[in-house]
Amino acid sequence: MSAVLMSESVPALRAVPPLPEGARVRLRLTRRGRAVLSALVALPLVIGALVFALNGGGAVANGEQTHVSFQYVTVESGDSLWSVAERVAPNADPRDVIADLVSLNGLESAVVSPGQQLAVPTKYAK
Repeated sequence: MSAVLMSESVPALRAVPPLPEGARVRLRLTRRGRAVLSALVALPLVIGALVFALNGGGAVANGEQTHVSFQYVTVESGDSLWSVAERVAPNADPRDVIADLVSLNGLESAVVSPGQQLAVPTKYAK
């Protein structure tokens, strides 16, 4: 008996007529929907900006200065980086010494000229 009463109290659902072929359904956003969509788009941008702002101060310079002094070697006539590396660090692998010399001195190529001053890395300094 209660099932009969429930079915009588629920209004009948109207059938939605089908759309004609080729008809386009237009999406309409309410003001609230536009606000939610805008918030969803802006949220990753805001989070990214906050993360960038918080991590941006990680490399702050301090007032302490460190003074690093290098030993220098002068390239002589007929010298190559290989011979300079063997002269600077006779017990080390010359390829490693050459790589360190090129890196420390900012050389663009392995060509050196007579009279050129090369800074010697501290681990090879005598």
